[in-house]
Amino acid sequence: MLNASGIDLHYGAAQALRGVGVTATRGRVTCVMGRNGVGKTSLMRALVGQVPVSAGSVVWDGRDVTRLAPYERARLGLAYVPQGREIFPLLTVEENLRTGFAALPKGVARIVPSEVFTLFPVLKSMLGRRGGDLSGGQQQQLAIARALVARPQLLVLDEPTEGIQPSIIADIGRAITYLRDAGDMAIVLVEQYFDFAAALADEIVVMDRGEVVLAGPAAQLDRDEVRRKVMV
Repeated sequence: MLNASGIDLHYGAAQALRGVGVTATRGRVTCVMGRNGVGKTSLMRALVGQVPVSAGSVVWDGRDVTRLAPYERARLGLAYVPQGREIFPLLTVEENLRTGFAALPKGVARIVPSEVFTLFPVLKSMLGRRGGDLSGGQQQQLAIARALVARPQLLVLDEPTEGIQPSIIADIGRAITYLRDAGDMAIVLVEQYFDFAAALADEIVVMDRGEVVLAGPAAQLDRDEVRRKVMV
């Protein structure tokens, strides 16, 4: 279980997060929502260690990981699919996937799991193509697949539907549903596409101006109220 609490985060003199908390449990999707610029990506980067927090704690499976480096968190099972995908454009699809091996502990076989190609079959036919030659949607699938190669127990996805065509959005939604229902992975999903998020979320956290303004089980929250707080 992930339990982040009381997170403050600064960029110089500017405070991006104020006392933010979020939890995630295996077999469930926690969806973080909010308008642009409210601190969602800053929170995700804090969870995986890409930016240091000013206050608060990040606890994974009972272990305080607040001061651990990103690679140390990755080896504990945390995987991050950043906004913008950040694949390696000059590497092939297969080489991009193999970069996920870096997070695996010693003794674990360096083999791309077959479920990666079950979830994203288009990648199997493109193993020799350079990542930069893929469409935006295919690159997003590759970014998620690369994270899955590391066999994560916590998967953090930052706006995976941004700029993606509807057919691939549906594929990504099915993949998230499959991973959630397998029951051995906690998922934190940042999403602005309300209907996509509402269909997947078990827990919802709504942010505004660096703070959490609404949170709880998706089934117990008023959908219209959530929509009002996240729509521009």
